[in-house]
Amino acid sequence: MKVTNYLLGYKDLYIVQDSNMFNFSLDSVLLPNFVTINKNTKKIMDIGCGNAPIPLILSTKTKSEIIGIELQKEPYLLACESVKVNSLENQIKIVNDDINKIYKNYDSGSFDLITCNPPYFKYTDSSKINISDYKTFARHEITLNLQQIFSIAKYLLNNNGAIAIVHRPQRLIEIIEEMRKNNIEPKKMQLVYPHEKSEANILLIEGRKNGKPGLKILEPIISHDNNGQYTNQIKKFFENN
Repeated sequence: MKVTNYLLGYKDLYIVQDSNMFNFSLDSVLLPNFVTINKNTKKIMDIGCGNAPIPLILSTKTKSEIIGIELQKEPYLLACESVKVNSLENQIKIVNDDINKIYKNYDSGSFDLITCNPPYFKYTDSSKINISDYKTFARHEITLNLQQIFSIAKYLLNNNGAIAIVHRPQRLIEIIEEMRKNNIEPKKMQLVYPHEKSEANILLIEGRKNGKPGLKILEPIISHDNNGQYTNQIKKFFENN
């Protein structure tokens, strides 16, 4: 069932969702609040934008042009509705296509920033997959993997342009290796822990094309307190900035 909800605590910002599909998760809230945006950020691409939570949150932080790429038709249509209901058509454009096929439609070096909340799990013949195509593609690297993401970023980013992704800590070494294969230097990282004294379950990492070596590790985020409620570290992301 399709519903229109407030996007967190952002005043007068809405998101269109379908209860039969993934609703946006904490990952999609953390990433746009982690990524570096400055006065030189003029053009942004969000790869695999789903129903557009990341572009919508980014629109509260910058007036930059934002392009969201979504392969699957159903979330693409939800994203278009989300953009329209917020009257953001002049800032956010949603494209329904495979980023692997269309990225060279854009000029090399034409983006200042790329964000991506990619599939987390490698796909093998023994992978347990969902019947729903949407959930399968969202969870497993069937149509988009780390090598492809950073190869595309190398082409699309301008010199010193940044890419930021949210992923699982278990894939950290692979992520750094793929970044460096594509002349992207890891510059900033943050780990998110579900509770105190637990293992990290979310990784946020940003790299810069042709950047100088030097990785800044930010203070950890604890997402839930002992009562299972969001901590103040998380609650601050659910409010207008």
